[in-house]
Amino acid sequence: MIHCYKLNGFNIVADAASGAVHSVDEVAYDLIGLFDEKIRNGADPADLFGDSGARADIASEVAHRYDIPLNDSQETIEDISELHRKGLLWSEDPFEDAASEIKMKQSVLKAICLHVAHGCNMDCEYCFAGKGDYSGKSGIMSAETGKRALDYLVEHSGSRKHLEVDFFGGEPLINWDVCKEIVAYGRELEKKHDKIFNFTLTTNGVLIDEDVIDFTNREMGNVVLSMDGRRATHDRMRRDKSGEGTYDAIMDNFRALVAARTDEDAEPKSREYYMRGTYTAYNRDFAADVMAMADLGFRETSIEPVVADPSAPYALREEDLPQLFGEYEKLALEMLAREERGEGFSFYHYTVDLEGGPCIYKRVSGCGVATEYLAVTPTGDLYPCHQFVGDDEMIAGNIFEGITHPETVEIFSKGNNIYTRDRCRDCWARLYCAGGCAANNYHANGDINKVYEFGCRLHRKRMECALMMAAARQEREDMENNAE
Repeated sequence: MIHCYKLNGFNIVADAASGAVHSVDEVAYDLIGLFDEKIRNGADPADLFGDSGARADIASEVAHRYDIPLNDSQETIEDISELHRKGLLWSEDPFEDAASEIKMKQSVLKAICLHVAHGCNMDCEYCFAGKGDYSGKSGIMSAETGKRALDYLVEHSGSRKHLEVDFFGGEPLINWDVCKEIVAYGRELEKKHDKIFNFTLTTNGVLIDEDVIDFTNREMGNVVLSMDGRRATHDRMRRDKSGEGTYDAIMDNFRALVAARTDEDAEPKSREYYMRGTYTAYNRDFAADVMAMADLGFRETSIEPVVADPSAPYALREEDLPQLFGEYEKLALEMLAREERGEGFSFYHYTVDLEGGPCIYKRVSGCGVATEYLAVTPTGDLYPCHQFVGDDEMIAGNIFEGITHPETVEIFSKGNNIYTRDRCRDCWARLYCAGGCAANNYHANGDINKVYEFGCRLHRKRMECALMMAAARQEREDMENNAE
């Protein structure tokens, strides 16, 4: 399977199974399109390229279309045929037969999400966690529960050396002293068990102070900062308990934390962060919100589409898709322009490594929900991931007794990869998203394997933009090299 599209003056051809991406001229693009039409109608690529009659007809059609010598068209067909022989166009998918086996290897725990606070000092309208308390299931994690959660992670991590722990909520900073105590305990476990913990904090920023900044810079490998972009956008949805916007309450805090984390002279130097926003029907022009973050000096950005009940006034709808597609394209073009001016910034969904990206193991088996990753509630209950917390039918067990509902884990261990999804097999972008989010599928359709199609369409557009940007950067690099 291949995917052909035009964007920003580039003709892009992406091969689904191999991951090869080709930026081609108009002649090659049309030739590939004509061959692909026949292949989609059932022709075998190897037979088709060996059929001199079919090759001659296609060569003649395109030569006439562009008024070029027939020999030029024929030579381009030979180049296309060679790419097919090398497995870079219409390549066979060798992974389906091994997918279940690969997935079953995700049996060793490597990460937990610690819900240290089911409560929040904000009142965000779109919060998937029911305004932070998970729809009435409020609670604060004790240090003892947090420590036991780390013990559980170590006990079930096998030979894995590097382990991930996310401090999440609600708002984890309302239980900050416990977070610090858990980190200290983790450092003791590292020495005892020859493990390395990478801690991450997700925060709305209201309670960030010098202590939070100093501690996170010493102990947290990553900090996720919740911000929706422009002041009006942010304040419309991210309000405090009195209904007031929180933009002014967090901005100086975020600036101070990011400045400290990006200080070239500070130690340690490897300290990541990113801004994480949400866009809704109220800011369908979300590209402006991403650029507003960049204009504030935040160079690591992300913004996600809200996933909401269709009846919610802020929910995104099918009729919004053309505008949302346009916003992703606008953002991609602006990012390329800023890169040329030396003002580049990163957008999470456009960060695609075409040479050394995620291994095929990860691409086929997905995110590891319930198998490599579990969420822990303040009382120690285990859920497949943070987005399933509160769904009583999805509880997996607890950190004191272990997995008490193996049938929950089996839903994910035996039936959660890109070949069990109902539409992924026929999607050109399946190895870029690894089947998408199981929680979104479940909450939209009641089944982790029935894809959330709205999200899929947005993801495919993001991938088109990301691949176009890679082509543009390569072209720029080639021009610079030729000019030397």
